[in-house]
Amino acid sequence: MELDLTPKLPKQVYGGDGGSYYAWCPEELPMLKEGNIGAAKLALEQHGFAVPRYSDSPKVAYVLQGSGTAGIVLPEKEEKVIGIKEGDSIALPFGVVTWWFNSGESELVILFLGETHKAHKRGVFTDFYLTGSNGIFTGFSEEFVGRAWDLDETTVKKLVGSQTGKGIVKLDAGVKMPQPRKEDREGFVLNCLEAPLDVDIKDGGRVVVLNTKNLPLVGEVGFGADLVRIDAHSMCSPGFSCDSALQVTYIVAGSGRVQVVGADGKRVLETHIKAGSLFIVPRFFVVSKIADPEGMSWFSIVTTPDPIFTHLAGRTSVWKALSPEVLQAAFKVDPEVEQSFRSKRTSDAIFFPPSN
Repeated sequence: MELDLTPKLPKQVYGGDGGSYYAWCPEELPMLKEGNIGAAKLALEQHGFAVPRYSDSPKVAYVLQGSGTAGIVLPEKEEKVIGIKEGDSIALPFGVVTWWFNSGESELVILFLGETHKAHKRGVFTDFYLTGSNGIFTGFSEEFVGRAWDLDETTVKKLVGSQTGKGIVKLDAGVKMPQPRKEDREGFVLNCLEAPLDVDIKDGGRVVVLNTKNLPLVGEVGFGADLVRIDAHSMCSPGFSCDSALQVTYIVAGSGRVQVVGADGKRVLETHIKAGSLFIVPRFFVVSKIADPEGMSWFSIVTTPDPIFTHLAGRTSVWKALSPEVLQAAFKVDPEVEQSFRSKRTSDAIFFPPSN
């Protein structure tokens, strides 16, 4: 059965005055289940608070817009209180407890991408809330809560029953929340809009790669990520992951066209993509994109911590490494055609600006 690779938008799972949680579901995007991938978005209004929770899946979080505060507690470690802003990327390994708060005036939106190999449901993140009407406390009897935390009955009832919200709540404007500590960002956050560029091609595009070198926690989540921004009408070279990784791509801004080619030279996807949509490229399939006039940017995870890509066009193309005789025989062309093919794209790497 052929897989549907069509890009999809997320659907709201729950929400209220404080904000909403959205997710992509495997029923609409089959590659989520096929590739054991989860994808979701958290959108918090001003004073919106996503209560402490942990997940059954490792993730990478990327701040799409706004600013706020994140609380992160690694197993048996102290809480890190981190100020977050647009462009920030955070690796969230197994066992981490997080909370999120919108201390700004505009909406705070955070993207989550990750693997679900050990999750309860393939292709779906399951969060376990510590408080609220669906929190851990409400599941245990008052006797167990009292015994576990050495509390009297009155205190137990307040702890269990006071917070009636579910997942996301809106705090009163006067509620004091922990202030971010600058030193807590170290080793936990990389801002992809401010980090040194790994690729920078004039009028073509720019790339920042998250890996174990610039964000060590990437090694614990088990996959890498990158932010790619290409300029108006630029093309991203056709390429594939040569270490059997899946590419999970969320369009952050702009729009453009995408083509994906699979086994037997079959074009399995040709469509127009726009901001907010997500699509997944299967292992070893070749993908290429061309931006519309406003340019296009995307955030991706690749299901290996230090991904390796093979590009089929440009200065680093595999074609440049093959001998002329092999190319002539493979394409069944004469030397003049092969030389014309080889002589092109000798300076460009992976992004091709439009020709003037």
